[in-house]
Amino acid sequence: MSPKLPVNNSQTITEFFNLHKEDLHEATTDESYKFAFADEAFLARKETMGIRFELELLKPDILLREHGIEHTITVFGSTRFISHDEAEKRAAQAKTPEEQFEAKRAVDNSHFYEEARKFGALVAQYNTSQSNSNNKLHICTGGGPGIMEAASRGAFENGDQTIGFNISLPREQKPNPYLTEGLSFRFHYFALRKMHFMLRARAIVAFPGGFGSFDELFEVLTLMQTHKVAQLPIILVGKTFWENSINFNLMMEYGVIERTDMKLIHFTETAEETWQIIQQWYQLA
Repeated sequence: MSPKLPVNNSQTITEFFNLHKEDLHEATTDESYKFAFADEAFLARKETMGIRFELELLKPDILLREHGIEHTITVFGSTRFISHDEAEKRAAQAKTPEEQFEAKRAVDNSHFYEEARKFGALVAQYNTSQSNSNNKLHICTGGGPGIMEAASRGAFENGDQTIGFNISLPREQKPNPYLTEGLSFRFHYFALRKMHFMLRARAIVAFPGGFGSFDELFEVLTLMQTHKVAQLPIILVGKTFWENSINFNLMMEYGVIERTDMKLIHFTETAEETWQIIQQWYQLA
């Protein structure tokens, strides 16, 4: 009996573009005569994966430099949190017990959205006091809804540039409307997206979130623990959530992390506390 091992364990670029096997053969002169850089089927081949990696690394880097973006604060968090006003509207419209339960939870969690929005505003207000762009810190997120939208919104409403690193998903995630024109990017590869989260990051701010937020947070913690990147403040907003979700004390008891590793992490509850840690770390005026 032949083993039914998969050819690959990820969504390939050919699947993403909905290209069929016959599209990749380029058997006709019309197909083979295309410029390589203009041939979508050729660029989608397995052999050109390294080129696609390079392009996803290069494109945002060039455009961010052209916009004078040198330093960012990367904000993670749930896509599901909504503003207090929107949560109150849903509560008023809820009819069934299930809808009422979901609406109450949305209201309870909306303070995270509002704190992220305040934090974005505080960063933007600092930037207005800086004439040198090299001293500015810009809000960078995954570009989607929830906490990402809230942090971008706070900065955008205060006239600052905001950056979004979006990702192609089975249920496509649209960029939120609070991203600066020309600074909203789309990735196919999570690895390259996460590289860009870190390349210019001078602080990581993580609000409560799901698998994606945990993935991004632990990537950062690992990079810092292994000295792959310089130390920078990692701030977890909502201490109760984080300590209930991740038993750091148990990890120390088992010896799988060191007590010194916990010095990488700061817990806060408000936008003001979060911004104060960053101000003190970099001695910002």
